[in-house]
Amino acid sequence: MTSVKKIIAVILTAVLLLLIFAAMFYFKIIKFNIPSSEKYPVRGVDVSSYQGQIDWQTLSEGLDFAFIKATEGSSFTDEKFSYNYQQAQKTGLRIGAYHFFSFDSSGKTQAENFINTVEKCDRMLPPVVDVEFYGKYRKEKKPPEEVTKELKALLDALEEHYGKKPIIYATGSAYSLYIEENFSNYDIWIRDVYFRPNGDWAFWQYSDTARLDGYNGEEKHIDMNVFNGTREEFERY
Repeated sequence: MTSVKKIIAVILTAVLLLLIFAAMFYFKIIKFNIPSSEKYPVRGVDVSSYQGQIDWQTLSEGLDFAFIKATEGSSFTDEKFSYNYQQAQKTGLRIGAYHFFSFDSSGKTQAENFINTVEKCDRMLPPVVDVEFYGKYRKEKKPPEEVTKELKALLDALEEHYGKKPIIYATGSAYSLYIEENFSNYDIWIRDVYFRPNGDWAFWQYSDTARLDGYNGEEKHIDMNVFNGTREEFERY
């Protein structure tokens, strides 16, 4: 083999290996974000109707908390919320509820939807507002001034009702556009299924491909999260 052919072979091999590595990274076979159980001992899940019927006694084994989808926008209620919320309270988990923020309706009516759906419970975690892009808004981003006005109205109403400052869940792009400069005094639940997030955060959704026992929904995977603190700090949270 000539030197030119050897060089070409080396380059092609390197390119092939790079493509294989990129594919494994894209399909989440390779990850760089597995959190240490020693550093992050408090772990939990977030669920919705996509997990189907949940056996909460089974699912709760080895976990510390669960966030349950309650509402979306001004009128939608997750069909499994009532069952999940009641059954989860019978376990040793600390539980909370989350609301999927809509760019299409007012913060006031979204708050009313959540408050009418989610009753207060013992050791309840703060309410969560999930801010992420969906549908046409993945490409057509709403101006920050429009979003922050309605989001603030929603957060203020939830804090007044539950007596707890809400948590904001956000993807990286939504956080950068709407949250970082406008809601720095709120605890953040950040989603990053590839890398450990930078900055100050309270919860981290590090995986959307986990599989646990205790549910039978159309979605075979479940989201995993950690709390940024010790068990003692979590109990006081």
